[in-house]
Amino acid sequence: MIPTSYLDPQEMARLTARMLLEIKAVHFNTAEPFTLASGLPSPTYIDCRKLISYPRIRSTLMDFLTVTVMRNAGFEAFDNIAGGETAGIPFAALVAERMALPMTYVRKKPKGYGRNARIEGQMNEGERVLLVEDLTTDGGSKLSFVDAIRETGATCAHTAVIFYYGIFPETEKTLGDHGVGLHYLCTWWDVLAEAKLSGAFDAETIKGVEAFLNDPRGWQEANKK
Repeated sequence: MIPTSYLDPQEMARLTARMLLEIKAVHFNTAEPFTLASGLPSPTYIDCRKLISYPRIRSTLMDFLTVTVMRNAGFEAFDNIAGGETAGIPFAALVAERMALPMTYVRKKPKGYGRNARIEGQMNEGERVLLVEDLTTDGGSKLSFVDAIRETGATCAHTAVIFYYGIFPETEKTLGDHGVGLHYLCTWWDVLAEAKLSGAFDAETIKGVEAFLNDPRGWQEANKK
C-alpha cells in the first residue's frame, strides 16, 4: 500500500534514530573501536539488518523511505526497485511492495555459473530503477551496483538508504559525479542527538563519538593500529 501522508523530514529523522537506538542497532565504543570494511577504525557501528526482525519498526521505516523517495524524486519516477546484495534486498522488496513496482536485486559480482548474471529478476531496457540499500558511508560501494543496472540498458539516477553516515563530505559528490542522487532517513548526527536526549550512552562515550563525527579522518588516523 502506497503511503499518502507523512511527517516532515526532521521528525522522520528523529524517529528513525530513536527506533535504531531502541532495537540496539547502534553501537558506540571509544575504548575498543570497531574496524570498518575499509580497514579503518571507528567508534561507531550500525546494524540496519536488525530492522527486519522488528515488524512495527520495519513497516514504519519503509513507509518513511517510500514517501521520502516519492517526495524527493517524484510519484511516478520509477519502473523498478533494485536491492543491493545482500542487506538491501529485503528493504527493496518492502519498498517495491508499497510502490506497486517490480523488484530485482543486484549481485556484488556475477554468480559464476548459469547465466553468470549480476541482475536477478526482470529488469528491462529503458526502465528507471531505484537502488535501495540499508546504508551508505562514502558512497563508493553504490557505484558498482549502479553500473550493473545501467549495463542492462536501464537507468539508475537515484539510490535510497535508511541510514547515511553524513560525516564524509565527498559522499554526495561521489554519487553526484556518477549521476546518482541520494535519499536517506537519518545520519549519525540525528542518532547522536537522540542518544544524548535518551541517555543511551554515558557522557564520556558521547564525547568521544562527537569528536569522531567532527573529524572522522583525523580520528581514524590518530587511532590506527
